[in-house]
Amino acid sequence: MSSVLSSSKLTRRHLIKGSSLLGATCALSGAVPGSLHAEEFRPYVNEEQDSNIYESIGVRPIINCRGTFTIISGSLTLPEVKRAMDEASRYYVHLDELMLAVGAELAKITGAEWGVVTTGCAAAIANATAACIAGTDPEKSQKLPYIQNLKNQVIIPKTSRNPYDVGTRMLGVEIVEVDTPEELESKLNPRTAMIYIMSSPANASGPMSIENICKIARTKDVPVFVDAAAEMLTIPNIHLQHGATFVGYSGGKCLRGPQSAGLLLGRKDLVQAAWFQAAPHHNYGRALKVGKEEVMGMLTAVRMWTKRDHQAEWNTWMSWLQPIENKVKPLPSVRTEYIQPEDLSNHAPELRIHWDASVLKITGTELEEKLDKGTPRIMVGGARGNRPDKMDSSLTIMPYMMRPEDHPIVADAIYQALTNPGNYQDPAIPSGTPAALAGKWNVSLAYTCGTGQQTFVIQQNGNDLSGDHVGEIYNSPLKGKVHADQVLLTSAMP
Repeated sequence: MSSVLSSSKLTRRHLIKGSSLLGATCALSGAVPGSLHAEEFRPYVNEEQDSNIYESIGVRPIINCRGTFTIISGSLTLPEVKRAMDEASRYYVHLDELMLAVGAELAKITGAEWGVVTTGCAAAIANATAACIAGTDPEKSQKLPYIQNLKNQVIIPKTSRNPYDVGTRMLGVEIVEVDTPEELESKLNPRTAMIYIMSSPANASGPMSIENICKIARTKDVPVFVDAAAEMLTIPNIHLQHGATFVGYSGGKCLRGPQSAGLLLGRKDLVQAAWFQAAPHHNYGRALKVGKEEVMGMLTAVRMWTKRDHQAEWNTWMSWLQPIENKVKPLPSVRTEYIQPEDLSNHAPELRIHWDASVLKITGTELEEKLDKGTPRIMVGGARGNRPDKMDSSLTIMPYMMRPEDHPIVADAIYQALTNPGNYQDPAIPSGTPAALAGKWNVSLAYTCGTGQQTFVIQQNGNDLSGDHVGEIYNSPLKGKVHADQVLLTSAMP
């Protein structure tokens, strides 16, 4: 009997479409802010092997129509950022002196009290949490992450729980979940180090909005961190205006700074304490080291943000999406729509292409796989449609990380796949009496490194399976299908 256990993929901001952009400012050759310049996209070519730097070692580059996901290397750094990092690499400086100067510059540009550069938004979360626990007290700092007798709780609204709150969990704090303002008020106590909120449409309004949470936190003088990793930078900062103590951004998303950098803005004493907790100091965040190159690259990215013509960039994205739409729209059963961003994250238009897979003979998930395996390799988002029962298919094109030469390639690839789908067949479903699976199963999972002991408690109704997946630490519902001796079980364990 064959079986498969799969768990749902956790993606940034529930398939965060990303917040990076390629239609950006160029200061070369009199380029106008918002226009495109060849230097931004010029590939490195290994002249001996006639391939780019990645192909020369057997890695396939990607045309990114999906978003600023870290796993597919985020966004492309601005040419100005590259030049700043290169120049910074040619000198020695004292890092404390550098961050003091950069902090003052970031404050002047953004209107925040202070700012520091971190090794990504997750590091900003971790360093801010350490600052809220220990400040700049060297004894308390050396004790971390052993936080007995220190502030050792972080409150997180249930709507803000996500894989990236590990940035605060790594301090060993107790996570306290809350769902209402009344529950939040009752949970605030002298052990509360910080409140963490993920900025999203779910937290933009209502009783548990960021603004309302900040008002409640102020009554107990508890700092609030807003995770705005994938958002566009607002000046003056909307989250700080709403009363947040900190706001964190990813450097390698919409700011198009260094991939290994982030930005922490907020209250001066606590932001400086977050820097004290980080490398080069011998405190908890020593491993979260940011180099002088990333510091100056990040400062340059913030400066460029204030100069870029964001409307021109929007117009550029639309000019890339429209030819793709025009190419595929005449095909049978195809319809298209433009999806507008809901909030400051993923702030770019998207093209959603719908079709009937029973007409065009390829589903959304099959087309996504075909594009990923093709040459050049293309990654898209939001693919829907599976054989044999979900033939209403679609996928989404996000232009944020595309290059000027990409859209005709993408249009042709999608058109070719929809008009020449190949010999796709509905998966064969075995006939015969379904295997009896009801009951308790002890399961051993062989991981790449190590093994895990799990328990499946399965109920069966004909071909349909349901029940509980009991893990070594966490539990989850499971569901599945059994046809003859073939079984598929799925479990999403948060």
